[in-house]
Amino acid sequence: MEKTAHIKQITSDPTINIALDTLEKCKQALVFANTKRSAEKTAEDISKKVKISGTETQTLQELAEKALKSLSRPTKQCQRLARCIRKGTAFHHAGLTSKQRELVETAFKEKVIKIICSTPTLAAGLDLPAFRTILKDLKRFGMHGLQYIPTLEYLQMAGRAGRPKYDTWGEAIAICKTPPEKDEIVERYINGEPEEIYSKLAVEPVLRTYLLSLIAGDFVRTKKQIIDFFEKTFWAYQFKDMQKLNEIITRMLGRLEEWEFLKSSCASGTQGTAEQSDFISASDIYKSDKDEKEDEIKYTPTPVGRRVAEIYIDPLTAHEIIECLKTATAKPTAAFSFLQMVSNTLEIRPQLRVRVKEMEEMQEELIQYESFLLMEEPSMFDGDYDYFMNSIKTALFFHDWIEEKDEEQLLEKYNITPGEIRVKLDTANWLLYASAELARLMQFQPIIKDIKKLRLRLKHGAKEELLALLKFKGIGRVRSRKMFNNRIRTIGDVKEAPIVTLVQLVGRATAIKIKEQVGIRIDKEKVPKGKRIGQLSLAKYQK
Repeated sequence: MEKTAHIKQITSDPTINIALDTLEKCKQALVFANTKRSAEKTAEDISKKVKISGTETQTLQELAEKALKSLSRPTKQCQRLARCIRKGTAFHHAGLTSKQRELVETAFKEKVIKIICSTPTLAAGLDLPAFRTILKDLKRFGMHGLQYIPTLEYLQMAGRAGRPKYDTWGEAIAICKTPPEKDEIVERYINGEPEEIYSKLAVEPVLRTYLLSLIAGDFVRTKKQIIDFFEKTFWAYQFKDMQKLNEIITRMLGRLEEWEFLKSSCASGTQGTAEQSDFISASDIYKSDKDEKEDEIKYTPTPVGRRVAEIYIDPLTAHEIIECLKTATAKPTAAFSFLQMVSNTLEIRPQLRVRVKEMEEMQEELIQYESFLLMEEPSMFDGDYDYFMNSIKTALFFHDWIEEKDEEQLLEKYNITPGEIRVKLDTANWLLYASAELARLMQFQPIIKDIKKLRLRLKHGAKEELLALLKFKGIGRVRSRKMFNNRIRTIGDVKEAPIVTLVQLVGRATAIKIKEQVGIRIDKEKVPKGKRIGQLSLAKYQK
């Protein structure tokens, strides 16, 4: 039965009108947009039409200040979020910091924020008190241009409305501009069937990672045990062709052995478990003498292969890192060498994309660092050339970060938001940790020291000259830069520095703590409560 809702036409934008109608009903709503930019603009447009009562003003102002202070130097995005929050609206996407996302979600649950405009980041896994979900965009740009989103994704977004914990019912409203578009939405999403779910084992990086983990974890050992295990998976159920599946696994085992993560040997007489012996393998149909001999092959992990499985890194990535580390032992390296190495991995994707107008600039940057690269530059006509150039741009972003460029500068230069910066930094740190572990097993000791130093610089976003100061608890890159520029550069300098000077640079509590860390006991009563030098942007301390 079709139901008609009457919405006041306050503006020419139906999304804003529905959001305002939701507020009039004293309810909350989630607005889903297809891009971060669209989510931000929609939140801002709605906020301009919202009227806040006097009792809410103070609470929202405090919340806005917290959103601003999530970074030492607020970006334009932070300022935009704060403006929206002051009007009881917010936007939510992967570009926000984790603190900002958590703040927005908590405030929505507490009904302080009434409207959230989001990308599909809120479409799954969160139970929020939204009476309505407003689906602003049901199309998204992909490989084949602007296309309708999958039905499953629509159902996830629509399903955020009227959660049982908060409401007895809810409304999911899709925005359409023409009658034909309405008919298409009804046919595709209301009456249509959701897409089939496919096993992720069909994706090669997942399969090789899982396969190595099974063997390294002593869950399976022989070829027969491996095949029998995969025959019982959802992947095999969907794949159906067991002979082809056998060939895929055999090829994957060959690659893992070629990369020296596995060793194979004849395991004649090896018996499977009772459960395995009772299970009649579909591949038994295809048995030959050769197949039976292959079934007896026993696979054991090498020390490197076992460690690759333990740190849960894609074996292909591990192999490529090992090849780069071998190169690093035979030539001069720099921080950029290892940053480009991790920027070329599958795990770091999506990389920062080099636009056509940027290609010449990136190639000029490449010339500057070419002698430090640990991998060979592919041909310009190679299919991987674009990925390689993207890795150069991504590495340049990391390099700017460790050269003390802050989030606002990176946003301006690379169009990368604080949330995305944090995700990239965390992934790069994990990959560098994996690299250090592989270097340890390969006994490349000098490289380990360089990688550990780079990880510390990546963590703090600081130049190498600040590393001695960054070892102090409570000292980050802003405080260490202030100290360094005031000629306090070593542990010895910290010992000798007057407490009054430290108080002015880093604050009274921190000054006392770092003095204690170098073994100097301070009488807190005698420490003056001097005026601290204000928090200034890092740009002021750039050389």
